[in-house]
Amino acid sequence: MKALQHSFLQSEAYRQPKVSLVQRFVSWSRSQEKNRLGWLALIIAAHGCVATPITLIAIILSGNNIVFWFMAMAAMGGALVTNLAAMPTRITIPVFITTLFIDLFIIINCVVAGFNIAAINQ
Repeated sequence: MKALQHSFLQSEAYRQPKVSLVQRFVSWSRSQEKNRLGWLALIIAAHGCVATPITLIAIILSGNNIVFWFMAMAAMGGALVTNLAAMPTRITIPVFITTLFIDLFIIINCVVAGFNIAAINQ
């Protein structure tokens, strides 16, 4: 009978719930609220002085596709409007990253379409 009796020790291991990457990003962007003015300056400067001009040059060199013009204007407008509306950083930072991806998408499509540099020299 002793062979049929088994003693089990029940132990519960504590596991921390896994936090997804999106949840960590949202909590980080909420913590950046104290640096909101710095993020505003960075977003407007990076988009207005770097990302948008490079995107527009790529659009012009690849043949002035009107759809790309509208997408580039919407990307710059989205980043600008969220900052001028004094939205919290948990909204402005993801919008900024999204608009940078839109600009990158436009640039990649312009490179794939090909640049016509000879047309500028005429």
